[in-house]
Amino acid sequence: MVSNRIHHNPRPILPLDQRPKAPERKIRPPAGEDFKAILERVQGEIRFSHHALERLQKRDIALTANNINSLQKAMARAADKGARESLVLLDKLAFVVSIKNKTVITALDDKSMREHVFTNIDSAVIIK
Repeated sequence: MVSNRIHHNPRPILPLDQRPKAPERKIRPPAGEDFKAILERVQGEIRFSHHALERLQKRDIALTANNINSLQKAMARAADKGARESLVLLDKLAFVVSIKNKTVITALDDKSMREHVFTNIDSAVIIK
């Protein structure tokens, strides 16, 4: 049954440019830190969508502090070039990222990349 009620949200919805921003911080996680701890540390700099987190878990992809650092640098380089949605190739991993939102949208390992077509991207960053 469809309801004809209109629900009101008492909290105002602000445009992105008017929302309070988290302070910028440079983070270098200690070696050996687990992914969950790294994720919590870098949350202000890059985010992982729910979909990306599911793909990391499903594909058994373990990211290191160096992987995260390289991913951050790649996203910054893409942003400097004006990219909006980018493919980041890092070793045998691929990430589709939203540069504007600083969000990893999905993650693939080398097995998942075979015969895969990447759409809705405007750039690629290859990290060796």
